[in-house]
Amino acid sequence: MSSAVLLKSMFQAAVDAALPSLCVPAHLPLRPKGRTVIIGAGKASGAMASALEGAWEGPLEGLVVTRYGYRVPMERLEVVEAAHPVPDAAGRDAARRIYDLVQGLTKDDLVLCLISGGGSALLEAPRSPVTLADLARTTDWLLRAGAPIEALNAVRRPLSLVKAGGLLRAAAPATVHTIILSDVLGNDPRVIASGPTVAGRPDVTEALAILERFG
Repeated sequence: MSSAVLLKSMFQAAVDAALPSLCVPAHLPLRPKGRTVIIGAGKASGAMASALEGAWEGPLEGLVVTRYGYRVPMERLEVVEAAHPVPDAAGRDAARRIYDLVQGLTKDDLVLCLISGGGSALLEAPRSPVTLADLARTTDWLLRAGAPIEALNAVRRPLSLVKAGGLLRAAAPATVHTIILSDVLGNDPRVIASGPTVAGRPDVTEALAILERFG
């Protein structure tokens, strides 16, 4: 086998291993006694939701938000599109709907969260008095300044209702099960989509230091 053929086969094997149709069904939890609510955000979240819908036996409800042009047909779940990498009103509205979906649940309910790369921009609910325009400008400035994704998300986390565990806290006391397709080196769940279902609080001091560093 030539080097080119070997490299191509290795690349294809890596891509195939990350396909939502393979990854999602293999990591689904048991059905709960109560409701199953699906939420999610990211460029692959539509494909992840489609894979889940095909594998899940029982009632489903919920909403995921993906990038414009990435919508997939669904029967039981809703997929909406929003802007990436700078957030827009569609992403804000979807985030608010997702935030509302996970509130008022019980300990018998399950929230199944589907996260992939791009989720930070697509799932954006500004914390008052911050506005969507503030977040869009800040995101654009940091991108133009060359800030890496870790720094960008560290700034986004304190400004958002849903990031840095915001959805996890809103869903209590329901069980939250998150399936993540990572595009971040090191696979830190706090960085991927800014960790909406990861326990913890945002570090305001870190965010301010990053803003100062990048001017």
